[in-house]
Amino acid sequence: MYDLIVIGSGPGGYVAAIRAAQLGLKTAIVEKYPTLGGTCLNVGCIPSKALLDSSEHYHNAQHTFQNHGIDLKDLKVNLKQMIARKQEVVKQNVEGIQYLMKKNKIDVYQGVGSFKDKNTVTVTKDGGKTEEIKGKNIIIATGSKPASLPFINLDKERIITSTEALNLKEVPKHLVIIGGGVIGLELGSVYARLGAKVSVVEFMDSLIPTMDRTMGKELQKSLKKLGFEVYLKHKVTAVEKKGKEVTVKAESEKGETIALKGDYVLVSIGRKPYTEGLNAEAAGVKVNNWGQIEVDDHLRTHADNIYAIGDVVKGAMLAHKAEEEGVFVVEQLVGQKPHINYLLIPGVVYTWPEVASVGYTEEQLKEKGHAYKTGKFPFMASGRARASGDVDGLVKVLADAKTDEILGVHMIGPRTADMIAEAVVAMEYRASAEDIARMSHAHPTYTEAFREACLAATDNRALHV
Repeated sequence: MYDLIVIGSGPGGYVAAIRAAQLGLKTAIVEKYPTLGGTCLNVGCIPSKALLDSSEHYHNAQHTFQNHGIDLKDLKVNLKQMIARKQEVVKQNVEGIQYLMKKNKIDVYQGVGSFKDKNTVTVTKDGGKTEEIKGKNIIIATGSKPASLPFINLDKERIITSTEALNLKEVPKHLVIIGGGVIGLELGSVYARLGAKVSVVEFMDSLIPTMDRTMGKELQKSLKKLGFEVYLKHKVTAVEKKGKEVTVKAESEKGETIALKGDYVLVSIGRKPYTEGLNAEAAGVKVNNWGQIEVDDHLRTHADNIYAIGDVVKGAMLAHKAEEEGVFVVEQLVGQKPHINYLLIPGVVYTWPEVASVGYTEEQLKEKGHAYKTGKFPFMASGRARASGDVDGLVKVLADAKTDEILGVHMIGPRTADMIAEAVVAMEYRASAEDIARMSHAHPTYTEAFREACLAATDNRALHV
């Protein structure tokens, strides 16, 4: 009998297992795939970032090196090597998780985990053989998979998801992306840098529509420089494949139709919870109409000893959100009193410039009727950004109109994925814009832009604009 069984070895699952082992719980983890790490390590966060970095190197060599005094000739893309490097990065990360399982004496079961009852998990291996394990407590961390539209036939050759986009054998001539969210724009950036024409069809009126609208507008400007064509407020009505050509038909809000012809179509309209084969009902676990597992504020399901975390429950589908929830559940099990502030879980888009956000958006504050003030600072005015040639974007700070408490921070620019952590720390400690404005930031650094935006929010005191 295990103290804890975790079903799924993504960031939420494996972190929960490690924390449980640290706290002295006898722990097992069940993973359906041959490698640990879930979507994030195998076909998500890690491989996409590897390709983003490789493609950015190529793009800079092609477009900016000469300006830096570096002359090259016969530059070309070796996509096969780029993919091979990406696979090596994935392999190293996966092996790292395997090592952590051994180090923490966590038993790993390879196979599909399904409930027999609330304390029993059946592990079905590839050959059909089964094994039963029992646990006092169980965490469901089975993640998500790409969503699609009912009329789209995903052949995974020309009409693809993010998974297949990570392993293309050629740079597309014209990549059509359905969906202007994080995943589509990141992968679109990879292939645009390598020479592909990229068209994005988005139903909403902004790219990255769940983030502050200023970020979407600024990102669209930058992607346009890469050659992106963006069709906002367009509803996809059909996707038709003939040989090596795929046609995407879409309709604008005014009823006008367009037909985009490409050699690849990436369907990137989000992800949906993955609970297939879980047999949740046998354990008394309820799944809602969205496919999400229903949980209470403690992430407990309708079965009192079973919890669910990450992409299978409500909230943003983010690896670090799943990690926080995994630790949250385990620490509760041993009597601790952990806490998660969901408002302060940052979101990041790893395009270039990067986009990062935490807290309320301006649209949310307007909807709430919350009085606020805004401070902005453009990277064009940053000495460090000028030195590196990364002058696109800005930092936007939203602060309470009366108390000056920081309510939201939204950044688009160089290394904002790392910079956002300062904003998270500030907001966790309920800092005011004045607090950040009074703190010394090294010069020249990108982070000075955050301080300047805070200065702008406090009586328009920015020094360098």
